[in-house]
Amino acid sequence: MFFFPSFLQWFFIVFYSLILLFFPIGILLQKASTHLLDDFWDRATEPVALSAYSVTLSLAFFACIINTFFGFLIAWVLVRYEFKGRKVLDSLIDLPFALPTSVAGFTLSIIYGDKGWIGSVLAKIGIQIVFTKTGILLAMIFVSFPFIVRSLQPVIITLEKELEEAAWSLGASSWLTFSKIILPNLLPALFTGITLAFSRAIGEYGSIVIISSNFAMKDLITPVLIFQCLEQYDYTGATIIGSVILLISFFLLILVNFFQSWTLSFKKLL
Repeated sequence: MFFFPSFLQWFFIVFYSLILLFFPIGILLQKASTHLLDDFWDRATEPVALSAYSVTLSLAFFACIINTFFGFLIAWVLVRYEFKGRKVLDSLIDLPFALPTSVAGFTLSIIYGDKGWIGSVLAKIGIQIVFTKTGILLAMIFVSFPFIVRSLQPVIITLEKELEEAAWSLGASSWLTFSKIILPNLLPALFTGITLAFSRAIGEYGSIVIISSNFAMKDLITPVLIFQCLEQYDYTGATIIGSVILLISFFLLILVNFFQSWTLSFKKLL
């Protein structure tokens, strides 16, 4: 097997990280810092911006909660059970990865619109999906769902069934076995999936811009607000709002990594 010399490995790692990660983020923060003494705080805390932060983060949070519950169930079923159509279902999990987000938004609008298969039924009982926050939530769930399943599946495969059987033989209930044997082993992967899903949800644009009405103070999300600023040649506003959501995401990432480290330390004590 061919190996690069160690200095070349470090060179490619550093070069790749600088070009694709640190330079873009650094330039964004540098441009935002030039407005720090002028109108950074005023622009970052405008009512429209605060509403966009609230809608984006709250709906992404609820999307992650829903995806965590159903993603765990589907990952467990796909790994532990054999049934007809299992491989087809497993392949469909990756559909949001391959489907362009604009096509996903268009498809959801057709299905859940007032004349769609599901939307027409819901409309009869007074429930509207398209052009509401519910539609945004649905789009976020769709695009971020695979991250939970794909993060959990490899870990569930490696779980030793003998540990569960030993717990049952000692009289442990199903819930006790799950909370003491299964869940501690899945928590690091679960936190990873939640982080990836949340990051994907708050950065989603293509599907939401179609399924949402994009009205300020109603259902406008941060990525769409940034694009609206760019359309109006308001580069300062776009930079400031983008920097705020970047800092929020960075803080949440650090927080999740802290919980992952704490979980690993807790497992070692068990």
